[in-house]
Amino acid sequence: MSQKILIVEDEKPIADIIKFNLEKEGYSVEVAHDGEQALHKVAQMIPDIILLDVMIPKIDGFQVCRKVRENFFMPILMITAKEEEVDKVLGLEMGADDYITKPFGMRELLARVKANLRRTNTLLQPKSQSLIKNGQLYIDLNKYEVRKDDEVIELTSREFELMKFLAIQMEQVFSREQLLKEVWGYEYYGDVRTVDVTVRRLREKIEDDASYPKYILTKRGVGYYFRRT
Repeated sequence: MSQKILIVEDEKPIADIIKFNLEKEGYSVEVAHDGEQALHKVAQMIPDIILLDVMIPKIDGFQVCRKVRENFFMPILMITAKEEEVDKVLGLEMGADDYITKPFGMRELLARVKANLRRTNTLLQPKSQSLIKNGQLYIDLNKYEVRKDDEVIELTSREFELMKFLAIQMEQVFSREQLLKEVWGYEYYGDVRTVDVTVRRLREKIEDDASYPKYILTKRGVGYYFRRT
């Protein structure tokens, strides 16, 4: 069965071009032209990935992303015409896994789609080391689930993958550039701020006090690591 992609884009010519190129690659593609239609289609088709434009009618892309994240795990690739860093950060804050800025080349977009789908497929595959326990945290690699004190912590696919990568290689320090390459999975077009935002979101979810983390720590001038507690 071909993987399902939902394009959320109010400019029909752009949506048609993206749809045409994705279908050439063998994907099953549907299009929504506003936020309300997007949320309806997500619940109806449960896509494998969402390509979500920020500037859409009725409900903007940031709010669509936030609402999708309340119930679904699939990767979300935000599409924005804005260059400002604050917009990219806001997308990540709302739960997006990746972003791409207009105008973009179709080869770049296809690479992003394939990389995000590949990472998600890897997450869903059974692992030989199925459970990592560290302090109050339990990371179940088979269920892609994190628990703290028997309470499930809701993570995005990217947050989970970053946490898994660091936890499997506990106590090893990785630079932001290494994490972009290893966790984001390809030659990333963004910048290291993406890593910082994702780490901060993780800390807010798993730490007792995000200002004084005990799990994901910063090695000043080097990068991040997962500390054994």
